[in-house]
Amino acid sequence: MPFAAVRNTARNTRVHYELDGQGPGLALVHGTGGDAEKVFGNVVDRFTGTHTVIRPNFSGSGRTEDDGGELTVDLIADQIAAAIRDAGTEGPVDLLGFSLGAVGAAAVAATHPELVRRLVLVAGWAHSTGPRDRYYFETWQKLLAGDRELFKRFAALTGFSATALDRFGHEGLAASLADAWPPPGIGRQIDLNLQVDIRPLLPVITAPTLVVGFGKDAMIPLEGSRQLHAAIAGSELVEVPGQGHMDWFADPSGLIKITRDFIDA
Repeated sequence: MPFAAVRNTARNTRVHYELDGQGPGLALVHGTGGDAEKVFGNVVDRFTGTHTVIRPNFSGSGRTEDDGGELTVDLIADQIAAAIRDAGTEGPVDLLGFSLGAVGAAAVAATHPELVRRLVLVAGWAHSTGPRDRYYFETWQKLLAGDRELFKRFAALTGFSATALDRFGHEGLAASLADAWPPPGIGRQIDLNLQVDIRPLLPVITAPTLVVGFGKDAMIPLEGSRQLHAAIAGSELVEVPGQGHMDWFADPSGLIKITRDFIDA
């Protein structure tokens, strides 16, 4: 798959991204532990007939490099913005971020408004200062440090709904455990999850915004999407019942329709 490298002065960053298709720009940003291919590999072909699809990898994923220091929302926003600029599409892009990618996408819309035509925030959240979120991400840290298999099991149990896990079956779940995931850089991304607080940025966002939350999301609860919607003036909120955080990986058709209806309006 074609890709290009971008050099950014921020923290000696070299941003790796994928570029496909033709037409107006559409940027798709992965979440914690994901990358351009793992999260959006089965989605990109649904858009390349009408859009130039930009899939940046922020630090800790893909081939993106930086100085190895602490990740910040500002840094990943700069990386997303650098990839969008380097792609060279005409005019601002439609920008979709998933999970931690939604946090980064919201920050781009707030700090680089000239780059964003429409904004889609999927299963995102505004801050990690509450007791539940801190407890959750601290559990991730401890599991990753102590037993990577237990971390993978916990991520699956909280990332997918019970219905989705049963659909995988015994063999599918065993294959999931055998997968090389998570990437080496996930620890830095988890540390960033604990530091998220973009509440001051949200009222600054002027791009038309769609917020999508999942009703059975035990990883990033639906309340996170409701917080984003309440803080972004004029935003729309779609709550998808019965789905977990990553259920759409198996069948992205519903999310694709929601996204297309919004960006093509």
